[in-house]
Amino acid sequence: MKTFSEIAAMRAWCRDQQSRAQTIGIVPTMGALHEGHLSLVRRAKSQCDLCVATIFVNPTQFAEGEDLSRYPRPLEQDLELLREEGADAVFLPTDAVMYPDGFGTYVNPPPVSLPLEGQSRPEHFRGVTTVVMKLFQIIPANAAFFGQKDFQQLRVIEHMVRDLNVPVEIVPCEIVREKDGLAMSSRNRYLSESERVTALSLSRALVKAAELVQGGEDRADELERTMYAELSACDKVDYAVVVDANSLQPVRRLDQSSVALIAARVGNTRLIDNRIL
Repeated sequence: MKTFSEIAAMRAWCRDQQSRAQTIGIVPTMGALHEGHLSLVRRAKSQCDLCVATIFVNPTQFAEGEDLSRYPRPLEQDLELLREEGADAVFLPTDAVMYPDGFGTYVNPPPVSLPLEGQSRPEHFRGVTTVVMKLFQIIPANAAFFGQKDFQQLRVIEHMVRDLNVPVEIVPCEIVREKDGLAMSSRNRYLSESERVTALSLSRALVKAAELVQGGEDRADELERTMYAELSACDKVDYAVVVDANSLQPVRRLDQSSVALIAARVGNTRLIDNRIL
């Protein structure tokens, strides 16, 4: 497994591989890898000849007061996990490499970024679209693999790629969960034992909403009431909504493809989860 920290070397390696008719899949991450990330690597390896993972804790997607300074960075452990999964290369840039002195160009995110996380974290998606676009320029991949746990982020990136004619296929990958249903997240390690029990209310709320739908319920407001009731033990619920799965706009009834999305705080940890209905 090769490691690169400089843009020119990373790009040159990709171009050399593609000159040999090798397809490349990219798996962008912020490190602190878990089974969810590793499932993306496996998917990339199954669909492309080569897999390039990136590890970069992107400062532009963190607002003041968020957990940038304490975000977990177990680099050696992450690299060993990637080696075991057969990743072919890893891009490990520094902040100065990605955002050199004088940097001032950002990618304005599409309208699908405005609700939900866009309300709770107004600057977040500008940082996401900017860093992902930069990674697509540095690593000219054939396909990029993103987990559906960050459902709105996935839609934002899909719309950006469509709108700007970026020549990369975006491949959504299913949420990976712990045995008890908790969606895997690098932030789960922040949870105390009791907080982790409370955190299970997110997946339970989504299961209850899905069960109601299977029973014939199609009113979004009723599904949302059920989810909020299940989330009562959380310290704060930013949202628990049912929306159109493409535009993320509110729906009254499930007469189209819809998704239930939750963001809630358990202690000092903000967790998100979702389920397509």
